Amino acid sequence: MRKHHVWPLLKQTLSEWMDDNVPAQAAALAYYTLFSVAPMLIIAIAVAGLVFGQEAAQGEIQKQLQSLIGDAGAKVVEDLVASASKPSSGIVATVVGILVLAFAATGVFAQLQDSLNTIWKVKKKPMNGLLAFVRQRLLSFAMVLGIGFLLLVSLVLSAALSAAGTFLMGLMPGWETVLQLVNLAIAFSVTTVLFAMIYKVLPDTRVAWKDVWLGAAVTSFLFSLGKLGIGLYLGKSSVSSSYGAAGSFAVLLLWVYYSSQLLFLGAEFTQVYSRWHGSRHAERQAARAPQDATRAASPPDGPPRT
Repeated sequence: MRKHHVWPLLKQTLSEWMDDNVPAQAAALAYYTLFSVAPMLIIAIAVAGLVFGQEAAQGEIQKQLQSLIGDAGAKVVEDLVASASKPSSGIVATVVGILVLAFAATGVFAQLQDSLNTIWKVKKKPMNGLLAFVRQRLLSFAMVLGIGFLLLVSLVLSAALSAAGTFLMGLMPGWETVLQLVNLAIAFSVTTVLFAMIYKVLPDTRVAWKDVWLGAAVTSFLFSLGKLGIGLYLGKSSVSSSYGAAGSFAVLLLWVYYSSQLLFLGAEFTQVYSRWHGSRHAERQAARAPQDATRAASPPDGPPRT
């Protein structure tokens, strides 16, 4: 993609972002997130906790939440997780609790899939209602497990970085800046992989891996900038105090709402890029090639020469 293609690409992305009514899609996703965030984090912590232990995984989640939504919002999520993870009495209650937990955790990804289908202009194939529902929930649950795996990877890399930092600091003091940059690069990479998984797997259409990486990287960059901007806005605004006891919930809801718009902006960029410069553009070019060749081989129109 050349430099003179960038502005038309961004302009078309913003145009389709407005046409698809992304603010409404983001509001719906924020609503579902409130019901899904606690069970989703419980499952992610359980997956990562298999290797590092539940306390280490929970500590990493808490650290990430505090950096994203502040202490007040993180406390709300922690309370939701603690409430949802209370053990049930009896085998039947435990089994039912696990099923409800898994179902609730997938709600946000089911809504996210519907929004991505709107962005990709996907017309749903007629399927059996129950079969389509089960398939969607299984796919969403796989994404929840994927988040747990990425959390595990993040913990492994953080532990390795911490060990390397301790070793290097003993040999050569002054490596703090380098380690911080490496830590930022790791966080950016993990976030990019997560967005790439979402853009590749969730839409009900074929999306090439080579199309999603640029969009995922752009979204990860916007997400990093947006995290700072949203944090500054929520820190300086009176949202938390205006809503009283529900202020922390309002902060969490606003953060998810604004972050969802960034996620969908990246999705719009990905589908426009795929159509204009990516695999879908190449497919259209390949489909047109035989027609162009036939046209070129045809004799020119006009009266025959005498």
